[in-house]
Amino acid sequence: MALAATPLLVEAAEPVPDVARIAVLRANALGDFIFVLPALQALRAGYPQAEIVLLGAPWHQGLWRDRPGPVDRVLVVPPAPGIREVTAGEPESSMVDFLAATRAERFDLALQLHGGGANSNPLVAALGARVTAGLRAEDAPPLDRWLRYVYYQPEVIRYLEAVALVGAPATTITPTLAVTDADRAEARTVLGEPDRPRVALHPGATDTRRRWPADRFGQLARTLHADGYEVLVTGTPAEQDVVDQVVAAARVPVRPQVGTLSLGGLVGCYAGCALVISNDTGPLHLAAAVGTPTVGIFWVGNLITTATALRGRHRPIISWTVHCPVCGVDCTPGVYPHRPGDGECPHRDSFVADVPVAEVAEASRELLFE
Repeated sequence: MALAATPLLVEAAEPVPDVARIAVLRANALGDFIFVLPALQALRAGYPQAEIVLLGAPWHQGLWRDRPGPVDRVLVVPPAPGIREVTAGEPESSMVDFLAATRAERFDLALQLHGGGANSNPLVAALGARVTAGLRAEDAPPLDRWLRYVYYQPEVIRYLEAVALVGAPATTITPTLAVTDADRAEARTVLGEPDRPRVALHPGATDTRRRWPADRFGQLARTLHADGYEVLVTGTPAEQDVVDQVVAAARVPVRPQVGTLSLGGLVGCYAGCALVISNDTGPLHLAAAVGTPTVGIFWVGNLITTATALRGRHRPIISWTVHCPVCGVDCTPGVYPHRPGDGECPHRDSFVADVPVAEVAEASRELLFE
């Protein structure tokens, strides 16, 4: 007698019948999108005939153009509080018009995989889907099916539990993003063919508290250069200053890459690297998703929510700092009323500056020399 399959994570609800079109709201940043990829894969497996439409930001359209994967189409959500900010150069758009157009699509399922739901649950409810599901924080209205949002939970698992509410059991816990020929061709055009193995450093992060000091990245670049690696330093245009600081601190030839690659080109670049070393930010998680080994520098709270649990090809280096190095406030999020930390202070000094270069270098060599 055949045994019933054991769920990878949790028992999933019964699938919703007669589903032809699914809307998924996830309109935030790069790393956030990487975390939801296993949930999208679960939806694709659970509803193989349905069209999956990502309600995202303009950059999602560029990333998902001609890329194999679980997303069939991207609709750009207009900027709105708690949903997303305006992208430079994008045309004006109306939320009223967007909702009218999406209601006309007659979605069968609408999933909120965006966050706690205070702003996003009303948007998902307004799509007019037969069934809504997703996350709910204390200040958020409920959906038809919902899962309580608890801050300290791995992001990947959070969204897998959410899609299980509509009968889409997990098929993997590992985010995976396909690398296309166009990605590799762009990286090759910009970077040329390597004459030695490449390692990429990414010293930026939107939240400066997650940034390892630039001079430490510079010291690491010297070590890697001495070991015979070509060192790239990647960054967004907003991170030009920190990239320049790393280049100056390295005092050896490194190749800064700021604004030289599209997001697809960055996919191709990281896929061709032997290792990516980065702060806890989108490019780190992108590198892991395209199959490249990574060394990530994490604040301990973020380690719980965003670091991969896999250690065969990934090494998280942890800072245990929880008090602001300037004012001493406990900056762990105040998840429960009795918890002393309030999660915020006005300072943005690094919480990972205590991570030693030797520890990062040792972890890097472990992966490079295996």
